[in-house]
Amino acid sequence: MLKQIEGSMAIAEAVALCRPEVICAYPITPQTHIVEGIGGLVKSGKLENCEFINVESEFAALSVAIGASAAGARSYTATASQGILFMAEAVYNAAGLGLPIVMTIGNRAIGAPINIWNDHSDSMSMRDAGWIQLFAETNQEAADLHIQAFRLAEELSCPVMVCVDGFILTHAYERVDIPAQAEVDAYLPPFDPVQVLDVNEPVSIGAMVGPEAFFEVRYLQHHKQIRALELIPQLAAEFQSRFGRDSGGLIRSYRCEDAETIVVALGSVVGTVKEAVDALRDAGQAIGVVSICSFRPFPLDAVRAALEKATRVVILEKCMAVGIGGIVSDGVRKALYNTAVKSHTVIAGLGGRPIPMQSLVDLFQRAARDGLDPLNFLDLNWEVINRELARGRQQRRAGPTAENILRDLHMTGARAG
Repeated sequence: MLKQIEGSMAIAEAVALCRPEVICAYPITPQTHIVEGIGGLVKSGKLENCEFINVESEFAALSVAIGASAAGARSYTATASQGILFMAEAVYNAAGLGLPIVMTIGNRAIGAPINIWNDHSDSMSMRDAGWIQLFAETNQEAADLHIQAFRLAEELSCPVMVCVDGFILTHAYERVDIPAQAEVDAYLPPFDPVQVLDVNEPVSIGAMVGPEAFFEVRYLQHHKQIRALELIPQLAAEFQSRFGRDSGGLIRSYRCEDAETIVVALGSVVGTVKEAVDALRDAGQAIGVVSICSFRPFPLDAVRAALEKATRVVILEKCMAVGIGGIVSDGVRKALYNTAVKSHTVIAGLGGRPIPMQSLVDLFQRAARDGLDPLNFLDLNWEVINRELARGRQQRRAGPTAENILRDLHMTGARAG
């Protein structure tokens, strides 16, 4: 059924259609509307046979989900930003125990300084925890990916994060096709756990493991992710055949057939990149875009196949590894190993900084002229950067950086970008 609906509520309805049995909820912007929406569905009786548990923290939310999943219940939670950091120990535990929990990340910047706006810092901070990470480009895809995520998690017995850009998607109203319950039931079978705590067949889960076995346990987590590289496209193809939509998969290419420059990106910014690509195509530039849906596992072979005929690749990242630069770029460069393709990292949109189409057009035109450095920062305000650096050289106790920059911007009337 087509609905004009907020992204968070579309996700809530999609999760409810998956018939979760335990939902653990703790509010943190910008994911709060999701668990509020699911809570309303439970309270109204539209979502039956589901226990909605209000917990006291994000750590408790995932800990309860771990216990529920280990007991054989289909389990779900959601978080963002500082919340995923607070549950970090449990994030690793869920993967290490091989529990098929699905969790939405309403992507948001990590402080300090405090920032509630979108970038990918939060989910990227847990990129190596052993969870599959799927990134949504649109709200339709966000809803669809949750249905696929439960199937993927339960077939592999591995937790899955569905990463959705905070505010840009979670709070945007769009037309979304919400499937019927019977359609989802036909795609997603009842939960049949691989491992379960059963008083009639007692086992230990999460026991102490020493050096003689820990390495092997970690390798088997890696093996699940490698299996996911085959399973993700299969489930996406089945989803398309049943629901009539191409949603999910490992990567998607747009206007890349003869592209000399290819842009690689994740999440909602791909829409703006496509508009810039269309404008540049109209002007005669051979350019395309590859959208990565599966960031973990990283689809090295698929990325290589999509990029190896290009002259150059621009990796647009909404996160920064301080001290080195790109994160997504690391995977892309591994995919391009032993090819002649040049690659350039562009950090953009941190803390919700707008990524205007014109800035992208200018950036991609510079790329076509081979005018980019290996590491670039889109629309960074170098004036305020240099002012703060000068202040630090002039006095040892120059004051808090964030407050100094805000004061400078207020005094000059300049914009941060």
